[in-house]
Amino acid sequence: MHVRTKYVEKITPYINKPVIKVITGMRRVGKSVFLKQIMDFLKTKKVNKRNILYINKESLDFDFIKDYHDLNSFVKKEFVKVSGKKYLFIDEVQEIKFWEKAVISFFTEKNIDIYITGSNAHLLSSELATYISGRYVELQIFPLSFEEFLEFRSDKKNTIDDEFANFVKYGGLPVIHEFELKEDVIYPYVFAIYNTILMKDVILKYEIRNPQLLENITKFVFDNIGNVFSAKKISDYLKSQKIKVGVDTIQDYLMYLTSTYMISKVSRYNIKGKKNLEINEKYFLGDIGIRHALIGYRDSDIAGILENIVFLELKRRGYKVSVGKIYDLEVDFIAEKEHEKIYVQVSYLLSSKETIEREFNSLRKIKDNYPKYVLTMDKIFGEDFDGIKRINIIDFLLAKNN
Repeated sequence: MHVRTKYVEKITPYINKPVIKVITGMRRVGKSVFLKQIMDFLKTKKVNKRNILYINKESLDFDFIKDYHDLNSFVKKEFVKVSGKKYLFIDEVQEIKFWEKAVISFFTEKNIDIYITGSNAHLLSSELATYISGRYVELQIFPLSFEEFLEFRSDKKNTIDDEFANFVKYGGLPVIHEFELKEDVIYPYVFAIYNTILMKDVILKYEIRNPQLLENITKFVFDNIGNVFSAKKISDYLKSQKIKVGVDTIQDYLMYLTSTYMISKVSRYNIKGKKNLEINEKYFLGDIGIRHALIGYRDSDIAGILENIVFLELKRRGYKVSVGKIYDLEVDFIAEKEHEKIYVQVSYLLSSKETIEREFNSLRKIKDNYPKYVLTMDKIFGEDFDGIKRINIIDFLLAKNN
């Protein structure tokens, strides 16, 4: 079992502390495995296995736990003869109706350390979630970074460039490493994951009456990563395909998709005017491999694919990410955390004078002193250009510090 070391380091300070540990992320990114790694860690600290209770709502063994009453009764029964500190792990907690009521009840007992996972971004935004407001810490699990991908592939003895080509083509879902990395093996399996997310987390949860429309909207988003668009643009496209649908419906469907972590909405920010723009966002995917499984891998899409990979890496590193606008030019990413801000442009290759001018010109117009980067697949760089640093994308992904 490969240990997701960086996530373990993030969760460790909160173990045995009076906060509920909420672990979120898209299905199949490794939340369940991560829970088991925490349990293994506790056992190395001499915690008796009787003091650890694991409930997996994806297993039929726990199908009888339907609501907070069932959860409360089962946990009380399992822990009735257990003394000392107890550890409760609940996987896919959103499958339990009104789970918050039981969890906060356990929390008030002071002697239960609680860990829960969920695959819905609205898990903590419901009215009931106010029960645990101020009493939890959230850790989002992402698909494998390229650094982790290499760890999973450490026995293959391929070059880093070859493995990056695999990363671009197959994405970062940990489970794909159980198989040979071949399109006819990986894509059908990843497509099945996509179908599960769409069915369980959108169609059933939100009672979607037109699944085909949902899939058409999903395909549009997947086919337009790195592009600015609006719900109106999707509506116009569908109209051209003889499909009539209102903008409000499209906005609802986009919200449902973002709730699954399969896509992320990134707002635009006017750098000069210092305000958020309310229309025309970008959307990026939770895993690039799902895109290829749905609409196929195309070399011609490499620019948007690389932009998506960089977006996910910035999010893994804890940045809040937006898309910048300066006059009539675009900055791919403004990344901020605490007192830090960076500007990032992503390009496949700086292969022409026109490309160089396009990628650097927007950054040159920004008059503050925060670091500015252009990330490309070029191998050889000259000196920094007007203070703008040029970095190879692979070097950026494998950098040991931010």
